[in-house]
Amino acid sequence: MELEVRHLRALCAIADTGSLHRAARHLGVAQPSLSTQLRRIEQELGGPLFLRAHTGCRPTPLGRLVLSRARPLLGEMHLLVVEARAAAAAGGAELRVGSTASKALAGWLRRLRAHGQNPTLHMNVSANALLRMVVDGQLDVAFVHEVEGCPLRIPPELRLRVLVEREPQCVSLPVDHPAAAKPEVDLSDLAGDRWMIDPTVDGEWDAVQRMFRAADVSPHVLHGDYHTADALVATGEVVTVCQPTRTPRPDMAVRRLKGDPLGVRLLVAARTETALAGVYPALEEAYGEVARQAPAYRDWLDRAPHGTARLGARPVPDGPHRPPSPALP
Repeated sequence: MELEVRHLRALCAIADTGSLHRAARHLGVAQPSLSTQLRRIEQELGGPLFLRAHTGCRPTPLGRLVLSRARPLLGEMHLLVVEARAAAAAGGAELRVGSTASKALAGWLRRLRAHGQNPTLHMNVSANALLRMVVDGQLDVAFVHEVEGCPLRIPPELRLRVLVEREPQCVSLPVDHPAAAKPEVDLSDLAGDRWMIDPTVDGEWDAVQRMFRAADVSPHVLHGDYHTADALVATGEVVTVCQPTRTPRPDMAVRRLKGDPLGVRLLVAARTETALAGVYPALEEAYGEVARQAPAYRDWLDRAPHGTARLGARPVPDGPHRPPSPALP
């Protein structure tokens, strides 16, 4: 048996409703059929995914791990279907969008389509690679982040706008971690934890190392992508840095780092000012929406001194006068 999308939907329905009976009704299938399907999935994966009791179904540690990977996969599949249908309906020229990871992407693409544009999406962890693709004509626009203290190699042919001058990065940790009881976390509280960092993200590993040195901590660090990191955070294996727009989950807390020691600058790049003007307002709206939906970030924005957090367009000067990102201590 190979896992299919329908199996992932079934697991998420059971977790979301808390019972096989309600999940079966939600999915429009008979409960015995869903029970049989769940047993086969558990046999395939090698262990129970839910604890069954008279009060309902609760995910096991293995179940939480599987669900943490299933949910983003289902979200990506839904986005794929939506984009494909929109492209088929529009039948017009594509707007080729490149981006590093961001919670604002879904809202941005939705707004672009609502304004009659036909966006396609190319994801890459490397902001430098995306910028080069814009220069080479493979992308029309790129939304990227520049890690503090690690300036991007921005080709002089590109036009830029700053979406956020400094977005403070947060930490995601297991919801039952002692530090999760605080609204903000000191790095010393996490010095004994294993961290997972993605070294393929331009500048990320260097900036995190500087952050650790500045705080005089030397935690054990694992290298891996952030989808894997999310799964391991949920099971209590690691903690990891995350964007402030990351929304918490029942098994994962998102907290500010005390003193905001790690930040990124969010940039939009295109070959012409006209291209930027056609996409920027929709991105600004989408980002503002997700920023206000994230509790840790919303609180920070509300308390930040005037001018510290600015969600708004600003052109970046050409050539060597482009202001560099401030380096970490």
